Amino acid sequence: MPGDSFYITTPIYYVNGTPHIGHAYTTVAADTAARWQRCKGREVLFLTGTDEHGQKVLEAAEARGLTPRAHVDDMVPAWRAMMDKLQVTHDRFIRTTDADHEALVRAILTKLHDAGDIYFDTYEGWYLVTDEVFVTELERTEQLESGAQSEDAYRWVSEGNYFFKMGKYQQALLDHIAAHPDFIQPEARRNEVLGFLRRELTDLCISRPKERMSWGVALPFDDKYVCYVWFDALINYLTGTGFQLDGDASYQKWWPVDYHLVGKDILTTHSVYWTTMLLALGVDLPQHIYAHGWWVSSDGDKMSKSRGNVIDVDLLVQEFGLDATRYFFLREARFGADSGFSFEGYMGRYNADLANDLGNLAHRALSMTTKWLGGVVPQRAAPDAALHATAVAAVETFASQMDRLQFQQALVALWDVVKAGNKHIDTTQPWALNKAGETAALAAVMRDVLEVCALVGTLMAPVLPSKGPELVAKLGASPPTEWLTELLAGRRVLDGLTAGSALQTGDPLFPRHRELPPKIAALFAVEEPEEVPLPEIDWIAYDDFAKVELKVGTVLSADIHPNADKLLVLQVELGEARPRTICAGIKSVFEPAALVGRSVVVVANLAPRTLRGVASEGMILAAGGADVVDLVSAAAPPGAPVR
Repeated sequence: MPGDSFYITTPIYYVNGTPHIGHAYTTVAADTAARWQRCKGREVLFLTGTDEHGQKVLEAAEARGLTPRAHVDDMVPAWRAMMDKLQVTHDRFIRTTDADHEALVRAILTKLHDAGDIYFDTYEGWYLVTDEVFVTELERTEQLESGAQSEDAYRWVSEGNYFFKMGKYQQALLDHIAAHPDFIQPEARRNEVLGFLRRELTDLCISRPKERMSWGVALPFDDKYVCYVWFDALINYLTGTGFQLDGDASYQKWWPVDYHLVGKDILTTHSVYWTTMLLALGVDLPQHIYAHGWWVSSDGDKMSKSRGNVIDVDLLVQEFGLDATRYFFLREARFGADSGFSFEGYMGRYNADLANDLGNLAHRALSMTTKWLGGVVPQRAAPDAALHATAVAAVETFASQMDRLQFQQALVALWDVVKAGNKHIDTTQPWALNKAGETAALAAVMRDVLEVCALVGTLMAPVLPSKGPELVAKLGASPPTEWLTELLAGRRVLDGLTAGSALQTGDPLFPRHRELPPKIAALFAVEEPEEVPLPEIDWIAYDDFAKVELKVGTVLSADIHPNADKLLVLQVELGEARPRTICAGIKSVFEPAALVGRSVVVVANLAPRTLRGVASEGMILAAGGADVVDLVSAAAPPGAPVR
């Protein structure tokens, strides 16, 4: 195994909110890579933490009525809890308010200022509050037209500030990218950065006036200003190594960092701002900057707190388990690409891979060996040739892909062995061998599939930190480091267990879920409206109502009833041989002349009735009860039925 060191970082997370699926994803990926390298015998430094300065933090604190320090102290425990929940094995949780970090920021600012790489100038332009960056008019227009930002995200700023000569190092950065094709990954992100660098690289504003934004590291050469949050935050990656400007080279045990993991939305700050800062300091550039994609919802939107579509990772862990959640993150998405999330997709992956494939293999192997062969690891001369060849190829691919952070490809390769193990059981039919009394053949088959379980449990430990070791423990042994060394060298594949070791069957590793767990299903439940009782009504049967014939009519004339103060006498056209005469008690509401030409709805089969000496041949419908408000009308020709 290599004895060298390995250094990996996540972004330091902004404490203006609480953790969501994107933060969990990055952290699990970094943790898995760190665990894998430790398995290989490398000394690892895994750095993560929180970014605690800047305008968004100040505004969030003010909104809560707290000081910035009280706000960040209150927010940090949620980030630590997220990492504990996911069993993240970071070596340092850094905070940009840590004393050693703030001291290093001041030292670097002084060095660059003394070297002439930081100067004072006046800036006038657009400031993007959400990202805390100044943008050009073109960038603002592009972001507005694409819908990436809204008008209220920008502020026009005119003020004096200090600038870092970022443009001075543009060509050196381009040369480095050209000489190191895998420096920025994946390739699409490398091309994105190169596209950004095709334009002239302007200098970077690295200060904010205290009168406008007071929460940050004060500039050592002008205490009326604080350091721009991105200049401050990026330095954490050096702070974590113990970097000093006094010539002490001990930090080089870890530097250059093997991998900076970042979300694609902060690629420019890491691949351009950070790299030019390092060039100015004369410090080696990172070996790799890897920008992963986003988790998006079913409608394609990025999952974020501001969009209100975040996934509760705690709920996933609670209902499906820590290992299932970590596995889903790494298996579902190609690292670097966007991936859609749905609870149905999550449960499908869980059932297919963990419950059906791996869980079923382990349970069958342990149960049958316990039932027929005394519950111990059986003897056998040599592994099955075909199964062995599959395992050797899978181990090689798994190891190489894990080294490159291609978690999905690594897991796909390892699942070739899992599926081959299940197929081996189905093909050899150990139940038939047991029935036929072929004990040696049965022992060989069961030893092979137990070895597959040991292989998978051991290699999967970085991904499944609980279930991987649990599976190995069920097999009666914890594979020694020496075996893992030989395994990664292609030796002793399917030969890691000791004959005679006791087995433990126990419960299945991953019980199958036939439906979404209740707490998750409840998220999709439609609340039934409260049932409000109807008032007391003298109900009629439908058959009675069906006897009523309603038709559209047009008022041809309207006159005052000669013998009644409240009635009008209407002549209404219903498309019949002659108009109908209808008396209506609407005189107090309508002038007769205003009704001529009005469309009305008439009860056409109401028996004629004489009202104060005038025969009424139907009834027009009106709204309003005792006090009529208006007539019911319908836009249809006279005589049209109303249904």
